[in-house]
Amino acid sequence: MSREVDLDITGMTCASCSARIEKKLTRLEGVSAEVNLPLETAHVVIDSDLTDADITAAVEKAGYGARVRESSTGSSGPEIVDYDPRHLRPRFIGSLILAVPIVAVSMVMGWHFAGWQWVVALLALPVVTWGAWPFHSAAYKAARGGSTTMDTLVSVGIIVASGYSYYTLARAVADGYSWTIPAEYHVWFEAAAAITVFLLIGKLTEDRAKTRATAALKALLDLGAKSATVLREGPGEAASAPGTTAAAPGTTAAASGPAASASEAAAHGSRTEVQVPIDELAVGDVFLVRPGEKIATDGEVLTGHSAIDEAMLTGESVPVEVAPGDSVTGATINTSGALEVRATRVGSDTTLAAMADLVSRAQTGKPAVARLADRISAVFVPIVFGIAVVTLLVWGFATGDWAMGLHAGLTVLIIACPCALGLATPTALAVSSGRGSQLGILVSGPEALESTRSIDTVVLDKTGTLTTGVMSLVGTDLPAAEFGILARLESRSEHPIARALVEAAPEVVGAAAGSPTGTLAETQEVTDFENIPGGGLRATIDGAEVLAGRPDLLREHGIEVEVSAESVPRGATIVALAIDGRFRGLSFVADEAKPSAAEAIAELHSLGLETVLLTGDNAQAAEVVAETLGITEVRADVRPEGKVSVITELQERGRAVAMVGDGINDAAALAGADLGIAMGSGTDAAMAASDITMVKSDPRQIPQAVRLSRRTLSLIKGNLFWAFAYNTAAIPIAAFGLLDPMIAGAAMAFSSVFVILNSLRLLRFE
Repeated sequence: MSREVDLDITGMTCASCSARIEKKLTRLEGVSAEVNLPLETAHVVIDSDLTDADITAAVEKAGYGARVRESSTGSSGPEIVDYDPRHLRPRFIGSLILAVPIVAVSMVMGWHFAGWQWVVALLALPVVTWGAWPFHSAAYKAARGGSTTMDTLVSVGIIVASGYSYYTLARAVADGYSWTIPAEYHVWFEAAAAITVFLLIGKLTEDRAKTRATAALKALLDLGAKSATVLREGPGEAASAPGTTAAAPGTTAAASGPAASASEAAAHGSRTEVQVPIDELAVGDVFLVRPGEKIATDGEVLTGHSAIDEAMLTGESVPVEVAPGDSVTGATINTSGALEVRATRVGSDTTLAAMADLVSRAQTGKPAVARLADRISAVFVPIVFGIAVVTLLVWGFATGDWAMGLHAGLTVLIIACPCALGLATPTALAVSSGRGSQLGILVSGPEALESTRSIDTVVLDKTGTLTTGVMSLVGTDLPAAEFGILARLESRSEHPIARALVEAAPEVVGAAAGSPTGTLAETQEVTDFENIPGGGLRATIDGAEVLAGRPDLLREHGIEVEVSAESVPRGATIVALAIDGRFRGLSFVADEAKPSAAEAIAELHSLGLETVLLTGDNAQAAEVVAETLGITEVRADVRPEGKVSVITELQERGRAVAMVGDGINDAAALAGADLGIAMGSGTDAAMAASDITMVKSDPRQIPQAVRLSRRTLSLIKGNLFWAFAYNTAAIPIAAFGLLDPMIAGAAMAFSSVFVILNSLRLLRFE
């Protein structure tokens, strides 16, 4: 019988590390494994008699640390292990402080004081050892696993440049020089120090991007309530003092006052309220949810009527009305009436925990794209070593000049030093991220850039991405005075539709009065206010009975409502008004498309990309938005797990998919898509799960991000080609002894300068 084990892995630095661990694990009998580099975890399925110790030993044999993750029944989702890049910061800062004088003194001839070589040799020692230790350690692990990576190139380059320099100083001492050494004894400490500092910057940049996946899961899990107000039979510790009600920690608001307390006491009978941590909530517990509070966990409504804001789950901008017998989801927000809910799922079984698990699994299932430099180094490094050894042997045996052979062999290694190769990606990324931030576009790393190369389909969420995400008035046939009465009634409600009507009142009423800044008549007395379950409000205003809500609600109260299909804007929500039992007219609210959305869709089409609208909203509202913006394919009424399924379906049909979203409900789809793009106005979880974030939340940034990413990827490839070409072209010259090590160092430096200047071209990106 198969079993599953989750491991926490330490020591991984690049995609080749995760691939090596996967390879090592899958070689074991009856074992399959998926390694998640960003989360530094491995999910292992074992179909044999192997123990956990056997699994961790295999990982440790590959040169990495492994620990079996303990299961936790009270968990609210996947356990998060922080990735801490702080060990790199002191190495970078210390190396930078020491490298500045090393490079300055070495490169400026006028600063060559007596004994300067010994000073830079002393300053360089901690840089090329302690500062460069992450590269040396990773190269050693790769060597133990029988492979080479980018870290191998970096480590060898630093060791050769610094080692040959120390050898040169030793040779100068052997030749009779001590403090003052002639210029012909050339040293390359500045090259070794510069390589270390620049590549530590690159490592820090990569490590920051690596923490984004962890941030996504943390943001998801932090959405849940931290405690619940459980109703217990018999005596217990009250949750609040008489006459008040207290919100659970981590919730947004709570009802208060004597009226609230009295009604709750009547509803609860002899039961008392007890605040319990969310981890202690059990299936079957009955808990109270006041207006404004988060629902503690998935459950079934026992008593009360309310509207639940499920935007984090479905993307639907209009809250859902619930009544006894309806199901509610943990972490959604109760916007109006008080509810008693029986817990049906807790801990890791909840919808929120399942969404977090979706994000984790989607990220684990992403194909790990090895960096192009690593793929080059896998072949390049062994060839360079081979050429250097052959050069030494040929010179030694053919001419007997072993000193010249060593000189030529070392020159081969110096000219092959991967300074420019290592700078090719981080410098382009640094310039691209700087220019992108100026434009409001944040790109996570090279994997995101590589994904843009093959993208042919862009899937877009509706609410908050292409639309404003806020309800607004789109039409009314009410006279200004009666619209003012409607707005006065709605001002007593916190429902998004009510807010839209209240916010529109100054303009509607003021325009009728000849003033663009008209206000609601605060003198209108509102009494007997009632929030009617099912979508309506009722009150007495200045002695008149006022009823507003769905047309069907008014009909249920015996009021004849006339609604002409031609007069209703497509996709709009209708609010009917009756005063003293007579129908007066209709108002319409809707979530409208952003002004720049149509232009953004047109630009995406001009880039040769297909567009798909994917939303949890209803089909009619989705089709209206799609028709307005020119999107031909629509997938509506889709829940979070369904969004992941749609992405997977498109991928199985051979499409390379970019997902654009802003909500918690989009996080798993963003992680599962080939490229995830989050709008900056969205949730932290959506932005953390994405590859690219739009800071300004302007849809026009979506095609702009695609163009910037493609341009950056093209430039990185150009950098890698020229960095590789410079050194490769000079290797044969070095092998024949026709290249002085000093010229080799200059060529290496020039290739680095070229890569940096080439990367700076991105600053002109428009």
